[in-house]
Amino acid sequence: MTFVRFLKADGALDCEVTTAIGSNLLDLAQAQGQPLEGACEGQMACSTCHVIIAPEDFQKLPRATEDEDDLLDLAVGVTRTSRLSCQILVPAEGLTVRMPPSSLDWRRG
Repeated sequence: MTFVRFLKADGALDCEVTTAIGSNLLDLAQAQGQPLEGACEGQMACSTCHVIIAPEDFQKLPRATEDEDDLLDLAVGVTRTSRLSCQILVPAEGLTVRMPPSSLDWRRG
């Protein structure tokens, strides 16, 4: 087991949950009521599951693919440590994840 800390957009702690190593971050976030649409249902065809990984945790994750980087270009509030939560499996060391300040479903324009 490991943990994920979910922070609000302002950086305040929303909740911390225990989860299995390798859990899909989008699924976990949605189960916890986090404001991630995941419009493409985790198929990496949108950017509505964009999250900001804590800088100290960012290196725990595999590098984003070129396709993921391209989709992040469409997300609002992207930072150097932004990722699509549908592409993240929670590592053994756990994660701290901040919600972006807003979201935009690019398919709805």
